[in-house]
Amino acid sequence: MPSFSGFLAAALLACATVLVPSARAAIPDTVDFAALTWTEIREAIRRGDTSIIIPIGGTEQSGPYIAVGKHDVRAMILARRIARQAGHALVAPVVAYVPEGGTSPRTSHMRFPGTISITPATFRALVEDAAESFRVQGFSRVVLIGDHGGYQKDLRAVAGQLNRRWRGQGAHVLYIPAYYDVVPGAYATWLRNHGHAAEVGMHADLSDTSLMLALDPALVRAQALAAAPLPTATQGVYGGDPRHADAALGQVGANMQVSAAVAAMQHDSTGQETP
Repeated sequence: MPSFSGFLAAALLACATVLVPSARAAIPDTVDFAALTWTEIREAIRRGDTSIIIPIGGTEQSGPYIAVGKHDVRAMILARRIARQAGHALVAPVVAYVPEGGTSPRTSHMRFPGTISITPATFRALVEDAAESFRVQGFSRVVLIGDHGGYQKDLRAVAGQLNRRWRGQGAHVLYIPAYYDVVPGAYATWLRNHGHAAEVGMHADLSDTSLMLALDPALVRAQALAAAPLPTATQGVYGGDPRHADAALGQVGANMQVSAAVAAMQHDSTGQETP
């Protein structure tokens, strides 16, 4: 028959097991790299979360009715959805400084207040250095998604450069052009096929505004937009008509972006060639 001391030892061990959670259970339920401690990140990598998504936004004018942080907010929200659906991934802080036009003379979106621009060379160096930071701490796949069209060629170049440099080091970069391409492509086609052909433009249009309403409506001045005349290029709206934008329309496009990115990550995980 076990002694009293034996019973006591067993009881204390059981209490310790209940009161002291495992390191894995202690990690917060978040995919945000910046919301974790360094020890939690180390544990996440050890348990297999070895993909890191770098969401790239951009701070630019988007007409009078969408806040200038549009791309940053959208990229971060969608990156979180992508990380959770793809699994085993964390999300880096969003890159908010991107090429947006010249400053002398002022060109492209830099012609308007509210835009921040860096040179393409600076942008490429920034993304390369960030990716290298993730590689050396144990992430084996760095995923690049960009919410703005102007720097897609730069992301492709960065991915190519790093994949050549990292060959044989157990890590690679996955650039996903489909994340962006679906907006002017499949999503714009869907909108046209559902009665919105005249409202689809190039920037701050129906699709742009609907996406923002779906993901963070606080960044859209919806009441002022509904009462406004058709915004023009001089106001920073390039084609189309945003006045009938709707969150339900935007959710269609957001779902397309997430699905395209998750599919690319899953395809990449099989070792096959990615787009």
